Amino acid sequence: MLHWMQYMKGYVSIKVWGYSPERFLNLCGNHDILVWDIENHGDYYTMKISIKGFFALKTILRKTGTRASVLRRYGLPFFMQRIKKRKIFVLGLFACMLFWMISAQYIWDIEIEGNYSLTEDVLLEYLEGQGVHTAMRKENLQIEELEKKLREEYDIITWASLKVDGTTLIIQLKENDMVTYEKESQSKQDIVAVKDGVIVYMITRKGVPQVAVGDTVEKGQLLVSGAVPVYNEDATVRKYQYYEADADILISYEKTISVEKKIAYQEKEYSGQEKRICLFGMGDKEWNFSFGRIPYDAYDVMEEKKQVQLLEHLYLPVFYGIKYAKEYTVADKMYTDEEMQQIMEEEWHKILQTLEEKGVQITRKNVTIKKNREKWVMTARMQLQEEAVKKVANTTQQIPVTENEEAVTE
Repeated sequence: MLHWMQYMKGYVSIKVWGYSPERFLNLCGNHDILVWDIENHGDYYTMKISIKGFFALKTILRKTGTRASVLRRYGLPFFMQRIKKRKIFVLGLFACMLFWMISAQYIWDIEIEGNYSLTEDVLLEYLEGQGVHTAMRKENLQIEELEKKLREEYDIITWASLKVDGTTLIIQLKENDMVTYEKESQSKQDIVAVKDGVIVYMITRKGVPQVAVGDTVEKGQLLVSGAVPVYNEDATVRKYQYYEADADILISYEKTISVEKKIAYQEKEYSGQEKRICLFGMGDKEWNFSFGRIPYDAYDVMEEKKQVQLLEHLYLPVFYGIKYAKEYTVADKMYTDEEMQQIMEEEWHKILQTLEEKGVQITRKNVTIKKNREKWVMTARMQLQEEAVKKVANTTQQIPVTENEEAVTE
């Protein structure tokens, strides 16, 4: 506190030398003039003294035959004198403070923690639909309402907490590992085919099968009905009981995949020459600064950006960085037979990987490669099996029950 008061009032560092500097120090104490940080340098002393105390030394210096000179000035009064000479600096300082105060009222970064099954892109897209995004005002953020909406929108989220730290919105989530990702089942659902083919495997657990193993089906054809009929004594349908149809069905079908690759190709060769361009941006605006135009006919541009961060979670809507314009030339080249063979093998592995990820089994395949001077063509004719079915809403109409039928039933 004492140091802060001294800084506000101002003080100086002085050098004292002459006939009797020791008597000078004693008289300062007798006249209640505070001096501190006293150092003896042999021929002279250095010390610090307040501005008011320095102007009261004239009589003491004359009595003791000593002299004093100012070495350095400290404190707010001297700082303000220097500031008055730099009006542009003062104006810029106040402008920066105003800019910082205004920017602190907005959200400039969104951090999501605890999400494992839900990707950050999915959550950010949902938040955007709710009006939550960067560059929004903090006062427009309804934290409790947004927490509730997140839990209602995603069943897997069991707990959500939002807080604002500086200019960063931190979203903390907790997911339920036991939640399945299937949507709420409908009580009235049928199973239909999504591809043309032949039924090779079928086990029905719930519902009425409409086809059997060995039947040829078309896309959209009903395979298992979720409407189970209830018959009268005369074998007529009295009504239907509706269920969610459930069955394991495999459909076999043929598919041909063709991959074409040209032997000639173009490749970029970088010369190592590059031109740097400084960039500065604020919000959605960006400005580039460079001396002269880019002297290359063909070039790629790479950039490095960094957002201004004052504190750990305090970001400003200002970024800066460098763009690199890298020169290149285009060279015409030809793949060798070994390279083309490797390319085709990689394409075939991609096809197999894609089918495996979809749960498709290959029961028969015939792969041929034709080549000429311009290109190679790989053709794969395959017999595939997969669970190519989906569930749709049941369309079976309920048969109305008359009063007489009800009485008979009772």
